[in-house]
Amino acid sequence: MSKGRLEAFSDGVIAIIITIMVLEMKVPHDASLHALSALWPVFLSYILSFIIVGIYWNNHHHMLHSVKHITGGVLWCNLHLLFWLSLMPFATGWMGENHFATLPVALYGVVLLMAAVAYSLLVRALVKCHGVDSEFAARLGSDWKGKIPLIVYSAGIGLAFVSPWIALALYAAIAAMWFIPDTRFEPGPR
Repeated sequence: MSKGRLEAFSDGVIAIIITIMVLEMKVPHDASLHALSALWPVFLSYILSFIIVGIYWNNHHHMLHSVKHITGGVLWCNLHLLFWLSLMPFATGWMGENHFATLPVALYGVVLLMAAVAYSLLVRALVKCHGVDSEFAARLGSDWKGKIPLIVYSAGIGLAFVSPWIALALYAAIAAMWFIPDTRFEPGPR
């Protein structure tokens, strides 16, 4: 399979994930502002998840443009990432519908953590595919930016049992950190 086909498949799955998330937002049956304001947790959950899924899509796109070829291991790692991202609509919906209760916020963090682990495994598979002395590995460097979410999401899961709002702030902080696409994979000389 070519890397273009892998990217097209991933783009399609991510588009479906975003579509499912928006379809989970139920329209109020009342035409009042009160009915609309009651949906703020659902809408806030959707915004955070849309941004996070968009960040994965954007960085996945940039990263794949910097690789020359893929292997079967890369395919499986990519599928692993898509699996965890496909759970975002469920985790998002549960968290929003339950007004950021402890367990849904913790589960949301687990999904985020596992997606970050899967992305890290995909990066490692690409390094293995291209070699540790490759241009891809050189662009990746120490990958400190890829390691921070693993620590912060883990902390967020635990802190969700202390204060779900602290956990949400940590999840949002990682989204803010990754909002600008990973410039290590931008085209051009390094």
